Amino acid sequence: MKNTIAAVACALIAAGAHAAGNIDAGKALTEKYACFSCHGKDFNTPIDPSYPKLAGQHRDYLVHALKAYQRGDSANGRSNAIMTGQVKPLSNQDIQDLAAYLHSLPGTLATHR
Repeated sequence: MKNTIAAVACALIAAGAHAAGNIDAGKALTEKYACFSCHGKDFNTPIDPSYPKLAGQHRDYLVHALKAYQRGDSANGRSNAIMTGQVKPLSNQDIQDLAAYLHSLPGTLATHR
């Protein structure tokens, strides 16, 4: 009985970690889709100041933004044609993986008070 409970607990923990995103898979996706070409090699130095810095950004924010781009959601300011085209083929797991990877990077975002 203890072994069964331990096995179920391990499976639940593994499923939760997978749902949170896989950093290595996210890194591979940034390379596949050449995200660095607009957001900078380190994801802190975008080629245009209006493009967001992605490194170190909150995971949930990144997931929300990518899903809004998929919808072409102009109500949330996410109707950029390039980004919409880039994220259309992504699965929910791909989005979780991208968010996990970008969140894991050292960022230069600052909060001013």
